[in-house]
Amino acid sequence: MTGGRARNLLALLAAGALLASCSQNTQTGRSQFAVVPDEALTQMADQAWSDLRVQTPVAADPAAQARLEKIGWKIVEASGRTDLAWEFVVFDRPEINAFVLPNGKVGAFKGLLDFVQDDDELAGVLGHEVGHVLARHPSERVSQQMAVEVGVNVLQAILANGEYAEHAGEVAGALGMGAMYGVILPYSRNHELEADRVGVELAQRAGMDPAGAVRFFERMAAESGTRPQPPEVLSTHPADGPRLAALREAVAALPEG
Repeated sequence: MTGGRARNLLALLAAGALLASCSQNTQTGRSQFAVVPDEALTQMADQAWSDLRVQTPVAADPAAQARLEKIGWKIVEASGRTDLAWEFVVFDRPEINAFVLPNGKVGAFKGLLDFVQDDDELAGVLGHEVGHVLARHPSERVSQQMAVEVGVNVLQAILANGEYAEHAGEVAGALGMGAMYGVILPYSRNHELEADRVGVELAQRAGMDPAGAVRFFERMAAESGTRPQPPEVLSTHPADGPRLAALREAVAALPEG
């Protein structure tokens, strides 16, 4: 076997191993392609959190910080993932946004704390963020990106030895863009919808009103309606209409508490 063919075979075997590594996620009830160990993501997240704490000022608002921690810990206890080193921090930025890292670090911008009208709305937001961790979305997203890179590299290696060798780079690049818009971004939208559903379940388990998430996103949709938005196909988040419809459906499907 020639060296080129051997490299192609190894690359194909690597791609096959990645694609075969699916597992069942008990939180979401679906098969999941998440081959990157949580421990590896935790190490990267620890560094990212450390850098963020240095680069982004923390809000000088003890009441907002106490409120975030109180609701955040209610959600964590409801999730059962008290094994992570959870931390909740209000950052002094005006955006109405929050984020979570796979190591359990949750950041909320001061703009979000000012925007939410009650603790039930805040619980909906934090349930969504914790939901990403329970659903192992960080590992799944990184794993998908790895698989796309492997697939593009395999195809580029095959093309490099064929009649289209001089165009191998352009073809692989085009396929990479196709994978981005056809696989990774849509899957990110699915992650958001999935985290919404898990989030309202967590809010209810925490003793909060899960409909708070609906009220929050309704007001967010009204707020964003005044600004231009990218087409849904180019966005990592679902459009407001479908997202709200799915969220209302998720709340309606919850058992009566």
